[in-house]
Amino acid sequence: GQLGLKNADVTPAQVSRRKLLKMALVAAVPALIPGAAMAAYRVIPKRSRWLSFYNLHTGESLRTTYFANGEYIPGALHEINFILRDWRQNELKPIDPALLDLLAGIHHRLETKEPFQIISGYRTPKTNAMLHFRTEGVAVHSLHLDGKAIDICVEGRSLKNVRRAAMSMFGGGVGYYPRTGFVHVDTGRIRFW
Repeated sequence: GQLGLKNADVTPAQVSRRKLLKMALVAAVPALIPGAAMAAYRVIPKRSRWLSFYNLHTGESLRTTYFANGEYIPGALHEINFILRDWRQNELKPIDPALLDLLAGIHHRLETKEPFQIISGYRTPKTNAMLHFRTEGVAVHSLHLDGKAIDICVEGRSLKNVRRAAMSMFGGGVGYYPRTGFVHVDTGRIRFW
């Protein structure tokens, strides 16, 4: 067609070409996303999402619906920010909602009602520097500093199963620490160690 033509001026041949292109694009989109990632995306509940946590350091528990009716619930997000705070410094930071969605998918994959046991959520720069000095494997600029990482385990599920569920989500980094008893999950680039 020519530029400047209105929709009413489009011929039936142009409409069918446009329809054909649109159908081809719609059919191609799933092929552009890896199959495993598409499957993982389907695991995350669409209508409402809830999470359950138990903080091993403070003894605090939380079970909350953090997403409903197509939006995140501010009060629930604040509760999650609080339980995932840096307990050493008693400081909190907003946790990445993508991390929460990733955890919801992992929980669904694990087929359990047990809470995520929190080893480490948000870390202040001071706490991260101390852990980096004392512990092997703590990054200088850890995603924990940005509220984009969590170290977890789940009662009744082996660390291997937690790691497998996290890796199947293709949502970011997954670290496996069997000696210290946790799996690291973050929303950074996809990588496994």
